[in-house]
Amino acid sequence: MPTECSAEPVRTERFEFGPVDGRAVVAGFDGGAITSDAGALLLGTTDRAIGLVGRFAECFIDGRRPELVEHAVPTLVGQRVFGIALGYEDINDHDELRHDPVMAMLAGKLQARRADCAPVAGKSTLNRLELSRDVATRYHKIAHHPAAIEALFVTLFLEAYRTAPKEIILDLDATDDPLHGHQEGRFFHGYHDCYCYLPLYIFCGRHLLAAKLRPANIDASAGSVEEIARIVAQIRQRWPHTRIILRADSGFARDALMSWCEANGVDFIFGLAKNVRLVRAIGTELVEAREENQATGQPARRFKELIWTTRKSWSRQRRVIAKAEWTKGEANPRFIVTSLTSADGEGRHLYEAIYCARGEMENRIKECQMDLFADRTSSATMKANQLRLWFASMAYVLLEGLRRIALRASDLADASCGTIRRKLLKIGALVTISVRRVKFAMASGCPSKATFATAHRALVAAVNTS
Repeated sequence: MPTECSAEPVRTERFEFGPVDGRAVVAGFDGGAITSDAGALLLGTTDRAIGLVGRFAECFIDGRRPELVEHAVPTLVGQRVFGIALGYEDINDHDELRHDPVMAMLAGKLQARRADCAPVAGKSTLNRLELSRDVATRYHKIAHHPAAIEALFVTLFLEAYRTAPKEIILDLDATDDPLHGHQEGRFFHGYHDCYCYLPLYIFCGRHLLAAKLRPANIDASAGSVEEIARIVAQIRQRWPHTRIILRADSGFARDALMSWCEANGVDFIFGLAKNVRLVRAIGTELVEAREENQATGQPARRFKELIWTTRKSWSRQRRVIAKAEWTKGEANPRFIVTSLTSADGEGRHLYEAIYCARGEMENRIKECQMDLFADRTSSATMKANQLRLWFASMAYVLLEGLRRIALRASDLADASCGTIRRKLLKIGALVTISVRRVKFAMASGCPSKATFATAHRALVAAVNTS
């Protein structure tokens, strides 16, 4: 990257616009070292506070000849994670981004060793990273350890707490990832009415613990026992006395998962699909709710507890809580099955305060897919698409670290990843590089100046105490 004193003007195309106050208005891409992502410096400090990129890079094996390597694996991994966090979903974008001074700062590398290279990598090198296999081959010399990557998500979650919490709730959900090509493992899903993958997400509040890519020709709960067993074992190594509760919709109310929970001291509260027998069991309550609804014109609900078992699929009786509701002129019965006892609360409380709160997880999945492009699974193989999903997921963890550490006392404390990017990361700046320093002269009219300053102070304090 040229320094301030050696930069040379570059001839570029000029764009003319209508005059203002008698003056011609012209534009051109000849400003030199200018970036639109100066706020990403906060991401670099967040990474130093939580140690994400370095440990993520340790999950990869580099089989390339060191003397021929210009871009080390930590640089490539960080470039991909930071790029997604900044809104660049495609590796094609990096053919220009590799010249962006912010990307060089985040990589800790102002200049390339070779004259024909930029400080960070272009699309071809990043593509080889995304196509890495479990084992390095002659043509794919970078490999990765899936188990190590999966464990890192849980490690970062555990490190976010100073002391072990008394209780945590793990939310599970499956969502659709529509496909528009002929990717490996694609199937048509009748409910979602498209060809798609069916990834499994596991969150604890805003913390992402797992993002598992799966084909769509499976049950929503497929593989959940294995994922929960792995995560619970890792949590209990650090927090042996923390109570763990699983929460999910009716797609996870399967005997295998509930039996595993009962055998391993894990509680659960799952939605339960309604059927004729269940609805018949709350017939009296539905009549009462209908009469109240007709009298008041307002939705009416009653709750009833059942000791329930299915005719064939369950191995034992379980506690079921029924909501008999009448609203908008019709019945709206709902059911949940849980291992929680009366000591944890009566039926209404468990349904309204505990179970219904699972809807917040859907906002987290939307952040991952809409703000961080977790559904950008356009590679030919499932392994490559799983790695893409992990890169997007790590970008979410990085932004959540920024939100948790630096923004909790600001007006962005509850902002989505997309809002944080737009208001705090997308800041224009002129970059000057001299012998002694690199200066980012950010836009004076930036409306998020105060929030930026607050975030910077919090991150510096976190780095100094980590």
